[in-house]
Formats: sequence, C-alpha cells, structure tokens
Amino acid sequence: MTGFLALHEQLVLTRNTRGKLPRIGLSLPFSASILVAVSQPILSVRNLTIDFHSHRGNTRAVQDISFELHRGQTLAIVGESGSGKSVTSLALMGLIPLPPGQIVSGEARFQSEALGEVDLLQLTDRQLQQVRGNDISMIFQEPMTSLNPVYTCGSQVVEALRLHTPLTAKQAEARTVELFTMAQLPRPEKIFASYPHEISGGQKQRVMIAMAMACNPAILIADEPTTALDVTVQAQVLRLMDDLRRQHNTALIFITHDLGVVAEIADRILVMYRGRVVEQGPVLDIFTNPQHPYTKGLLACRPKLSVGRKKLPVVADFMQETADGGFIATETAAAQVVEPVAGESTSATSHSGPETTKTFPVEHSVSRPVEPYFGLQTAPGLESGQPLLSGVAVPEPQGSSPGQVSGVMTGAEATPEPSVALGFDLGTPAPAAPTTNNPQPTIHNAQPILRVENLNVHFPIRKGFFNRTKEFVRAVDGVSFDIYPGETVGLVGESGCGKTTLGRTLLRLVEPTSGSILFDGIDLATLPAEELRRKRREFQMVFQDPYAALNPMMTVGEAILEPMRVHGVGGSRQQQKDRVLELLRTVGLREEHYLRYPHEFSGGQRQRICIARALALQPKCIICDESVSALDVSVQAQVLNLLNDLKREFGITYLFITHDLSVARFMSDRLLVMRQGKIVESGPAADIYANPQHEYTRQLLAAIPKDTPADIRAAVASRA
Repeated sequence: MTGFLALHEQLVLTRNTRGKLPRIGLSLPFSASILVAVSQPILSVRNLTIDFHSHRGNTRAVQDISFELHRGQTLAIVGESGSGKSVTSLALMGLIPLPPGQIVSGEARFQSEALGEVDLLQLTDRQLQQVRGNDISMIFQEPMTSLNPVYTCGSQVVEALRLHTPLTAKQAEARTVELFTMAQLPRPEKIFASYPHEISGGQKQRVMIAMAMACNPAILIADEPTTALDVTVQAQVLRLMDDLRRQHNTALIFITHDLGVVAEIADRILVMYRGRVVEQGPVLDIFTNPQHPYTKGLLACRPKLSVGRKKLPVVADFMQETADGGFIATETAAAQVVEPVAGESTSATSHSGPETTKTFPVEHSVSRPVEPYFGLQTAPGLESGQPLLSGVAVPEPQGSSPGQVSGVMTGAEATPEPSVALGFDLGTPAPAAPTTNNPQPTIHNAQPILRVENLNVHFPIRKGFFNRTKEFVRAVDGVSFDIYPGETVGLVGESGCGKTTLGRTLLRLVEPTSGSILFDGIDLATLPAEELRRKRREFQMVFQDPYAALNPMMTVGEAILEPMRVHGVGGSRQQQKDRVLELLRTVGLREEHYLRYPHEFSGGQRQRICIARALALQPKCIICDESVSALDVSVQAQVLNLLNDLKREFGITYLFITHDLSVARFMSDRLLVMRQGKIVESGPAADIYANPQHEYTRQLLAAIPKDTPADIRAAVASRA
C-alpha cells in the first residue's frame, strides 16, 4: 500500500538513515512534516445529521455526531438497534439511499490515497467507486445476504481485486487463496470453489473479511461481524481483525451492540443512543468509570459467568427519558454497573482526562416520585414505553418503609395479572419452576416432558457420475437426554456441531434417521403428519434466522395471528387480534407495528416478533434456537427475564440452544455440551462452569471475552 498508510508503516519498521521505503520503492527525507502528517486523523466526522423521509413522517436517524479516527486505531461504536450505528457507517460509504435518506448537515473529511483530502459526503458516484473497497472497506452484518449466492466465494473476491488492482486473472486467483489462508479458512482452495450456502456462518464471515482486506484499505468498517458467531469463532475473528490491523496499520471502526466484545480490541469507544453520541472516551475509562446512565446500563445488562442473578438489569434501571429528550438518572437497587474484582477499586479510580468526552443532558439526582419497576415494566431498549410484563410482584427492598420509593406499583396502580395480559388461560398456574440459581433436585422425580433416546440424523453425500451415496455426514450421532417439566436445558457448542439440526429434528422439521423422540409420552418420530401438526401446538420453536422465518409478504400482525387461526385458539377474530397486540407489547414493540412488514424492522426487532409468534399458542415446551443472539444486550436482558418469568409462572419448559456461554449460564438449570454431533458433557450448569471435565468445554469457556479492568489494562498495554 502506498501513501500515508504504507509510509508510516515503513518508517516504523525500517527506520534507515535516508528514510528509504524499499518495499514500495519510495525515497523521502525523514522529516518532522511527515510525522505531523502521520499524526493527523485519517477520518474526521463533524456534526453529521441524517434524516429519513416516508409517508409516516420524518425520522432523524443520526443527530449531530462527531468523532475522529487515526491510522492503526480501533474505534468501537456501541449502541442498541436503532441508535444510528449502521446508518453512520453506510453514510461514510455513500450507501444511504437518497431519497428517502437525506444528509442534512455535517462533513466527513477523509485522507484518500487516490483523491487526497476529500469530504466523503460530497463525492460523486465515480469518486465513491474509487474509494469503496480500495480506501474504505466494509464487513456487513449478515454475510449470507452480502455474498452473491450464484457465484463462488473465490470469484467474488477475484472480482474486487480485478476492479481495483492491475492484477491478471491468475494473479487475482492466487491472491484470493492467499487472503483465504490469511483469514484462517480451512482448505482455502476448496472454499475458493464453494458457494456461500456450502460453508458455515463463521466461514462466510471470514470470506467477507478476506474480501474487505483484499486491497489493503486504509479504513475497515466491521458492522456487527461477530453477532451470530459462537465464542471460539468469535475469538478467532476478533484476533484475526486485530492482527490485520497491526500488520497493515489499518484503522478499524468496529460496530456492535455488545460492549463486552470490544473490551480487548478497542482503543476508544463511542456510545450512541437514538442517533446521538452520549459518551466517548478511551476503552479503560468507559469500562471502569462510565458517566452516562445508558453506558452503565449496557455494561450491566450482559450476563456474567461469575454472577448468579435471578433477573438481569436493563437500561431502564439506570435512566428515564424526559419529554424534552433529556435523561434522568434512575439507578435502582437492582442495578449493578461493574462487578468488583479482587484488588480492583473501580469507584475510587478515575481515568477520565481531557481526552474523554461526556455529552448528555441528565439530572444526577436519584430522588424521584414513585415509578414502575423499570426492570419489568418498561419495554426493551425504551423503544415503546409499553408494559413488558405487568403486575409481576417484585420483593420490597429490605428495610424499606411505606414512605420510601420501592419502584413497585401497588394497590390500585397494579395492572392485571400476567396470565391475563399475555392471553394465557392455563387455569391454576403451574408450580414455580426451579430458578437457574437455586435448582431443586426434586424436579427429576417427575416424568420427563421430553425424552430423546439414541437419536441419529445422517445426511448422505452423493458423488460420481451416477450420483451414488458414498458416505454420510453424522450431524446428530447417538444423542440421548431428558428434559423435565419447567426446566431449562442449555445446548451449547460451536457452529456445525449439530445443535440446530438436533432442535429441528425434535419437531421433525428434519426427519431423524433413527431413534425416538418422546414428548408427553408420545413418540413424535413415528407420529402421522396430521397428529404431528396438532401436537406442535404444544411444542414450538424460535428459529435462528428471523428474516428467513418471517414471510415477507405478510405483516407482522398477520404472522403472529396465523398460528392461532390454524389451530383455532384465541377466541373470536377480535380477541385474537387483541392478543397479538398484547404479545407485541410483551416483546417491546408498539401496536402500530401490527401493520408493518418484516423488512421495515431491524434484526433484533424481527427476532422479538418470532418470539411473540412462538408464545401465541401457549406451548408447553419451546425450543429457542439462538433466539437472543441477534438482540441488543438490554433487549436480550428483557427477553431472558421474560422467558424466565413465563417459566416460573406457567412451568414452560425450554431447550435453549445458544453459542453464548454467558447467556447459557444465566438461563440453564442443566447444560449439554455438543461437539461433532455427540453430547460430550452434561450436568448442572453451575457444576460445568465451575469444574468442566471435558477439554472441549474448557476451550469454550476460555474463549469468552474478558472485560474485567485487569484484562482491559493488559490488552491496552499489549496494543501500545
């Protein structure tokens, strides 16, 4: 790479007496002016404001944000769905559709290698083509939709190389294989000739990383690149991106909704909420001394392996939005920001300096009138302000008096029971299910609601001229386990281990090769189609990909209503519609969303719609296949709390499939660890996390991102 980027890299690496740059053939005097140029930001965004116009009115997606990015620096942009993270990055790439989008104000000054200093927001289409892929590359959130399904993975990278470089076809192919090797893809020559649907999600993400790094860009924008990846692949992708940043001195913008992911790779963090920057500063400052209540909420929402909570804090435990757009700090007794670590004192030590920017209108007084208990009453992410789960009894804080604020609505203020609000009509509530933190050994005295015995799912591999079966892929290989009523069993493992195939096979969405699936004493594996359809009313699933699970031609209201009409439940059509509206509010959406289509929602919102649809039939057992992997941490906390509330109230049983071991620890009574189609370890969740027996389980636990102050300090020191 030429220009400032390679110049700085070679000055650091070679430092010969004449300032020679042997790799790129330049010879320039080593002078102070070069150092000044190198220290200048490669990207400077000032007062960026973006609107979107529709028949429903004007929406301000980004409002007056400013930040700088230097070469070799990693800037993490963190916030929930709808905060403006992706819109900001798309604006820098010139990918905002105009109309309905409109750049109202602002500038983005970029030091382009080919064009010099330019304002990215004012470039023509031809100039943008020179910048995209060459100077600035982007890894998009969903690799499956970003890769063309009718072209091989290798040909798509070759296309980018031929467009931006003078390489011949053979040279571009060789360079692509080299990039795949650098991205740590197994069998790069085979993946070069593979189509996107033939490789796993983690491998598709690595193909996208290789494509983005093909032309050695000055800036790499990664939009949620690890959201759907399991912990080991996530750790590898994060390490890969950081290694590429080091090798090429690339500036990295890392967009995510999870602060914990960026703890070890970011230099600076920019926190966005509803289109505004509410806080930004060095990574250690943000983690050890957060100032804005929204930042505190994001830090507290994520489940931690070391903490056994019955309920997770949410953002609404830390702040309440006022009518004029400001915020009031409302930290409750349940809100915990940073877990203390032995030898650490996060409250006494402040790392804030002139480099840290705190920009938010907020009242720091915690005295306020009696309000609903925000951990349960306010919808996820403060998007709707509608009740999430009404009337749930919350214990009064010890030592409270009638005159103190308890945060719980009582007496006439209390809303209907959750069974009424959610439309459940199960008669007498089931006995309280055991909580994750205090499992009751007596649960296994009952008959299991689900018993799986020696289940096998084999997929044939056909080869040769006559398409004969040569071998089999053993996706599920001799799996046996029991799940008891009111229990949550977590199923964890890497992508490709057979988790999703197992979940789908239990509902016979994938036909088993052999084995039995006993649900309520009935073998689903041998059940006729019509009886199986009726039985599925009691056995539902929340699928991994919400976009594929929703019909794009149906409004979300119709999608949730459809299973109730198919199974004839919910009463009259008006009663069914009322239940749909209540379910939308339950998962944190608004009533007006009833008439919207799936493409009008973010990925996290689509997942909430799928959860509402699964709840519509009042099932006994729900398989949650990565049901919160695409959700923001605060929304994730709300949904996990909701699932646990329903479990305790009605004895709903869950098989919780996830790649996030922190979430599995919070949700699960027992844990199944799966590898290559087999269950390699099982037992009480607390025991497995405290004392894993299998080497594979220990590897999974070691790959979890570390976000303690000591770990962050070590990461900052290593990056320096």
